[in-house]
Amino acid sequence: MTTTELAPSTPGAPTRPGLTPAGLVTVLLGAALPIIDFFIVNVALPTINADLHASTATLELVVAAYGIAYAVLLVVGGRLGDSFGRRRLFLTGLWLFTLTSLACGIAPTATTLVIARAAQGAASALLLPQVLSIIQATTSGEARSKALGLFGATGGLSTVVGQLLGGALVAADLWGTGWRPIFLVNVPIGLVVLVMARRLPESRAHNPLGVDRLGTLLLAVTLMSFLIPLMEGRALGWPAWTIALLIVSPFAAAAFVHVERRQERLGGTPLLPPSVMRLPSVRRGLMVGIPFFGAFGSFMFVYAMTLQEGLHFGPLGAGVALTPLAVAYFTVSMLSSRLVARYGQRVVPIGGAITAVGMVALLCTTLSAWPHVTVLDLAPSMVAIGVGNALAMTTLFRIVLSHVPTDLAGVGSGVMTTNQQTSLALGVATLGSLYAALSGSLGSRDAFAWVIGVVALLAMVVAITGRRLPDPRV
Repeated sequence: MTTTELAPSTPGAPTRPGLTPAGLVTVLLGAALPIIDFFIVNVALPTINADLHASTATLELVVAAYGIAYAVLLVVGGRLGDSFGRRRLFLTGLWLFTLTSLACGIAPTATTLVIARAAQGAASALLLPQVLSIIQATTSGEARSKALGLFGATGGLSTVVGQLLGGALVAADLWGTGWRPIFLVNVPIGLVVLVMARRLPESRAHNPLGVDRLGTLLLAVTLMSFLIPLMEGRALGWPAWTIALLIVSPFAAAAFVHVERRQERLGGTPLLPPSVMRLPSVRRGLMVGIPFFGAFGSFMFVYAMTLQEGLHFGPLGAGVALTPLAVAYFTVSMLSSRLVARYGQRVVPIGGAITAVGMVALLCTTLSAWPHVTVLDLAPSMVAIGVGNALAMTTLFRIVLSHVPTDLAGVGSGVMTTNQQTSLALGVATLGSLYAALSGSLGSRDAFAWVIGVVALLAMVVAITGRRLPDPRV
């Protein structure tokens, strides 16, 4: 359930050539592919483990490597599109996404797959920002509102498709290929979209923002030096290099903050501008977003693993079990704007509370019925979790962007999405590692119970801290 960067509104933009219905379908297909790929991998993790003999820590990297690369390069991708042409970067990102999907599908080892997933995340960071940029640059009025609504629906629908398609492809075991079709299916679809995209109109910003190379490098060092040891350290017995990376991490973070402040003071446009970060709506929204997205990322990882390894649902059963959550999210996200118009920032704590109730219900269901839990047993709690996440997530994005200046809308959205992807990866790294450690000693049932208990507490943190968020209607 990812969101991408909004194109900045540029005064004096060129006349819009217009986005045809076929062009809109093309960019929405381009948006759907990376979103589907983000979720499709969850239900395939146990099968990947069995085939490539990957550790749980390596499986965490299969998920997190995509998110880290996407988080680091997202803003860069949007700015490159503004500078060199959004259609050009859409095509470049789609080419790279198709090629990296092929690399994932034929990866001979777990390490190769992790590297290919990181490259796939980087390709997504070039591709996804162009979708909203193209819509922003080539539509206006009612046509733009309709296109943006369809983009939101595409995100929700892609989560449903990702769960079901992933489970179906793995279960089908086409030609004995196991998990590989979940990546290889992107290749023919990507080639078709590439042909369709040749007719998209080109657009650029008149005054594009530069790329913060040093800031991007320092952010990458900060994230990798912190997250990789968290994921790999326990499994490897905490060798010296993991400790060294953890020591490097706070220094890299301090250097990143210093560089960003200095660049803004000198009149540049840093990757994550401190002036934007200081806005109360942005600062408070990001603080609430860390536990929210961290909890969601860890839940999706641990839940998919438990369904297959603990409850033996199989990949298709796991996809079906996750579908009520995705359908509920899709449905409620379409109604969230009306709820925000009526209730303002209160939608976030309500969403956090509903998510917490859903997690407690899931915990009670699994503990009482284990190991004979069915999809129908899980459905009520899944619906509650989907509703809660839809209320909180969509409203958080609206709050963060509510007081960002119009000419920095793309930067503000990039800040929020970077926070989202980083927190998702952090959740997988920390609570995924906790699950791996506990499942080895306590078994899947108790390990799952402990992690879901922590996720429920994080949801309550969102419910409590969300009450202090500013009202986006003001």
